[in-house]
Order: sequence, then C-alpha cells, then structure tokens
Amino acid sequence: MFNDIGALELVTIVVLAVLVFGPDKLPKMIQDVARTIRKIREFSESAKQDIRQELGPEFKDFEFEDLNPKTFLRKQLDNDELGLKEIRSGFDLRQEMSEVADAVNGRESGRSSASGPVDTRKPVDMTKGPGSLAPDAPPPFDADAT
Repeated sequence: MFNDIGALELVTIVVLAVLVFGPDKLPKMIQDVARTIRKIREFSESAKQDIRQELGPEFKDFEFEDLNPKTFLRKQLDNDELGLKEIRSGFDLRQEMSEVADAVNGRESGRSSASGPVDTRKPVDMTKGPGSLAPDAPPPFDADAT
C-alpha cells in the first residue's frame, strides 16, 4: 500500500503526528485510524460479495481487478484462443529487417525461397555522391516536405 514512501517521509509523518496530536493522544489516534481502515475494508469486501451474489453463479470467479482496462487487455491477450501467440512467434522483426537490408545491399538472404527471387544486378547506390550538386548551387527545395 505504501510502497513509494521512503524512510525520510515516514519519519516526517511520525514527527508531525507527535507534534499535532501530542504523545498522549497519538496511540488513541492510531487505534482509531486502524479501526476505520479495517471497517472500510470489511465494507468493500461485503459490497463485492453482494455484487457477486446478485450477478449469479456464472460470475462466481469474477474479479473486480479485471475492470481495469490494462488488466483486462493483458488477460485477453494471454488467452490463446485467437492464436495470437502463434502469430507473434511467426513474426521475427530482426529477421525481417536483415532480409530488407540484404535486399537493399544486393546480398542473398538466408531464406531466398520465402522472399522470392533475388535480384543479382548491380545494387542501387542510395547515398549522395560528392558530385551530385554543384558547389555553389543551393540545396534542392521540396515544397511537399515543408
């Protein structure tokens, strides 16, 4: 519950509680707060049980944490009824990128039968050469890019 409270914050809260309530009333206040938290938890568990009873036996295993969209999506994607794990395992991004790099560089890839015929002609140089622009010419302007 208080995973993000450090030691310094906890000491600060204790010192402020002693200053505000005094050392005489502090144990009584801690008991009252603990009792209130316990009652709130009991009330929420009671409400959850009532909702489960009203929904019927088909929702007996219903968890309220599933109402969180992240939890719901994670649970649905882990369910392999749709075959998503098979699709995910069949798609290897690194292999696809290496095949594209091989095709651009004119090298043969490892699975040439799946990627189709490999073009063995001279590869196209896609880098700018030193003589592509005159030294005093302005760079080309592309109206669509701005």
